[in-house]
Amino acid sequence: MRVAVVAGPDPGHAFPALALCERFLAAGDDPVLFTGPRWFDAAKNAGIAVRRLRGLAPRATDDDADAGQRIHERAAHISTEILPDLSAMLPELVVSDVLTAGGGLAAERLGVPWVELSPHPLYLPSKALPPIGSGLAPGEGVRGRMRDGVLRAMTSRAIRNGLRQRETARQSVSLPATDPGPAARLIATLPALEMPRPDWPADTHLIGPLLWEPTEEILDLPPGDGPVVMVAPSTAHTGVAGMAETVLAALDGTGVRVAISMLDTPPADLPSWATAGLGRQDELLSHAAVTIGGGGHGLLAKSLLAAVPVVTVPGGGDQWELANRAARQGSSILIRPLTAEAVREAVLAVLDNPRYTAAAEEASLSVAEVSDPIALCHGVVTTAARR
Repeated sequence: MRVAVVAGPDPGHAFPALALCERFLAAGDDPVLFTGPRWFDAAKNAGIAVRRLRGLAPRATDDDADAGQRIHERAAHISTEILPDLSAMLPELVVSDVLTAGGGLAAERLGVPWVELSPHPLYLPSKALPPIGSGLAPGEGVRGRMRDGVLRAMTSRAIRNGLRQRETARQSVSLPATDPGPAARLIATLPALEMPRPDWPADTHLIGPLLWEPTEEILDLPPGDGPVVMVAPSTAHTGVAGMAETVLAALDGTGVRVAISMLDTPPADLPSWATAGLGRQDELLSHAAVTIGGGGHGLLAKSLLAAVPVVTVPGGGDQWELANRAARQGSSILIRPLTAEAVREAVLAVLDNPRYTAAAEEASLSVAEVSDPIALCHGVVTTAARR
């Protein structure tokens, strides 16, 4: 099966797309990844064909402060930009990242079935949940349900505005205003991080985290036999700044060893009990007793899948939502704001109390409940061919 996978270059979205492409390859399919050039070499080294995702550059008319315009209007533009390359490869299926909606629009324009990939829990609104992003658990009792209803009413205007922007964007590329949606949604998270809802959309499937390592390098651990704390500063532009430096100050004298996994230049003048650089996180997690990160889904899911509890320091975007979900599940301690005192206290609490590791192990076992994304994609193509 020829399949186009479309995802922007942000690691939180590009890495799951790369992982999905590897699964397609293993199944004997022929995937082509449309993304930014930052990951071209890594993709090619993994045997994945790549194409430039055109239309990513901001235009003078773009307003990135308006999330609806950023997603929908740019999606329409991207769909036009990638249409020639997409058409030339004659895909039988398109997989479009939830934030790179242009892939889905382009597939629809070509008459090709497509599925949506969410590299995190399902973020569609629900009649039974507080608004996504609030970090709140569903309200209990009459007062709790009233609270959630009021909060949903407060966000309904923004949701309606986004739907209008989507309709306008679709019409701008000669598609009907009404969005039929994808043939299926692939929700790439652990069931332990998902919230049950009575209005779970049809053809929406939990497939488990899609994890990918951008390097084969192994980051050496510091000498000694103290517990290992893996630190992974957020790769998102909304992440908390100064995490590595704050953690080093916080954990000085505690007897732990610190391994800082990062894509950027590591801090200078590291103490003897710390190391930093680019290395496989799955390897580091096999030694770690606790992870410290920003609450991005990739690191959070990777840590919990390895049964490693997390100290979470959320920034913007969906990090607050995810950090609160992990804290409620019992596998994480949430810190805000970032201070050395709070980091030290949280790390020592996780190391001293086995309940956090037990909750992380429970979260890891929930992966047994997920579906196979490749089988689901093949099913979409088979169903489309029968129509």
